Amino acid sequence: MAEARIRRGGTARLARTASMGGRKGGARGQPGKRRSWIGRMVHALPVSDDMLQRMASWAIVGIVIAVVGGVAVLMGVPAMAGQKAAEVAANAGFEVQKVEVRGVERMDELPVYNIALGQVDRSMLSLDLPKVRSEMLGLGWVKDARISRRLPDTLVVDIVERDPVAVWQHDGQLHLIDVQGVVLQSVSANAMPDLPLVVGPSANRQTAGLNKLMENAPALKPMLAGATWVGNRRWDLRFQSGETLSLPEGDKSSATALVNFARMDGVNRLLGRGIVKFDMRDPDRFVLRLPRDQAREKPVASEAGKDQAETASVGEEG
Repeated sequence: MAEARIRRGGTARLARTASMGGRKGGARGQPGKRRSWIGRMVHALPVSDDMLQRMASWAIVGIVIAVVGGVAVLMGVPAMAGQKAAEVAANAGFEVQKVEVRGVERMDELPVYNIALGQVDRSMLSLDLPKVRSEMLGLGWVKDARISRRLPDTLVVDIVERDPVAVWQHDGQLHLIDVQGVVLQSVSANAMPDLPLVVGPSANRQTAGLNKLMENAPALKPMLAGATWVGNRRWDLRFQSGETLSLPEGDKSSATALVNFARMDGVNRLLGRGIVKFDMRDPDRFVLRLPRDQAREKPVASEAGKDQAETASVGEEG
């Protein structure tokens, strides 16, 4: 029995060997098939056949994962999972119960708290902090805002306020504005703050330019009571002593005229002497306008900050 098994096994092995040898011999005897250009490229890669098979397997797995993920997104699975996580966090005590607002000094706090308190009873995980910040920045007084979570249950709001620099009068309305002309709030005529008054259409948007202009004459800046933006092109400055100074158009021309006026005032004390108006729109003439009862007209020499004396005309008011 054992010998028969050995003989059959040996015969089978011999037959298999002969068969394989015949196929190999036939393959060597026949010309090989031409590979396609894709096959040649794959054959030229410096990787083994096993590595190529693994790469193909992982590529298939990646495609399957991407398809499953896309279907999950379309069905709203991530959103539902996020909502469920927010509910679990809220049930665990991670829910907005307190609001802390910092940095508010001049503005009315109520609008800030109205926005912040709208987040109470919401999960800390579902808070849309950029949206809350955007709503805060919509308030006139708010220059910047930082919104943060303080676990487990507090929403912290840090406010950076704008600085009021002037009161803008337009169409019979008074508004507090910052240096960029942003309207902060309405102002009552009976409760005017101690700030310069800017008058005229779009005068609020010229406030930064007015501040820069006054920096050329720091001695006159504390004396400024207000300014009128005339014809959307130039300033009339009004001083606390009651006089008006008409400046020419253009940043450079108006700055030069203001510096010259400051020098003349420093030498001759022009302000506070009852003069109604100083007109420097014409660079070659300096016009003083007096009240009617003091009207006279004569040329006088005055120091204007130039090498030569300039001619000043004194005329009556009107």
